[in-house]
Amino acid sequence: MTPGPTAAAVVIPIRGFEAGKSRLGARLDAARRAELLRAMAENVVAAAGAMPVAVVSNAREVRGWAAALGLTVLDDPGTLDLAAAAGLGWAAASGFGRVIVAHADLPLATTLTPVAADGRLPVVTAVPCHRDDGTPVLSLPTSATGFVFAYGPGSFRRHAASARAAGLAFRVRRDDQLGRDVDAPEDLVGLPLPLRGADRLRTLLGA
Repeated sequence: MTPGPTAAAVVIPIRGFEAGKSRLGARLDAARRAELLRAMAENVVAAAGAMPVAVVSNAREVRGWAAALGLTVLDDPGTLDLAAAAGLGWAAASGFGRVIVAHADLPLATTLTPVAADGRLPVVTAVPCHRDDGTPVLSLPTSATGFVFAYGPGSFRRHAASARAAGLAFRVRRDDQLGRDVDAPEDLVGLPLPLRGADRLRTLLGA
C-alpha cells in the first residue's frame, strides 16, 4: 500500500554500536557501551510505533541488527548531515509526506507520534536536547528540499535558521523524554528510566 501524503516515516542514523560513545568510557567498557547503545536504539525504534523506520549506517553490526528487526537499511554517506538528507530522500521517494530524524541515544523516548502531526505542512518541528543545544529529534515535510541539516554543537539554533531560510515555519517542542540524549558520563547520572526496557537499561548502567 502506498503511504498517504500526510503519513510519516522515521529515520535513525547510527554510526555504530561497537565503537560508539567513546566519551562514556569513564563509566562503561566497550562491551557495555555497545549493549547500551543497542538498547537505546531499540527504544527509539519502539517509540516509532506503527511508523516505518529506516536506519542509516555502514556498520555491519548495526545493519545486521536493523535487518533482523525488519527495518529498512540505508547506506551512510559519511556524516550525520548527509545521513539525515539520505533519510529524507528515502522517505520522499517512498511517498511519505513527513520524515522524523531521531537520534538513537534516547533512553526515555516513549513515542514519536506527536512530532508527526503536521504531515506535509511546511513546518519544521525541532526537539532541543536537555542542554538546549543539540537536536535529537527533527521533523520536517519531505518536500523541504531546500532545508539544510546542520548537526553538531549548536545545531538547534542552526536548524531554526535553516528552516527560515528555506521558507518554512519553525516550531519548538520541548519534551523531557525526546530531548534527553546520552553523550557524556554525566548524562547517565540519575537517569530515570521508562517502563519499556527499564530492567535491561538499569542493569547496563549498574543502577
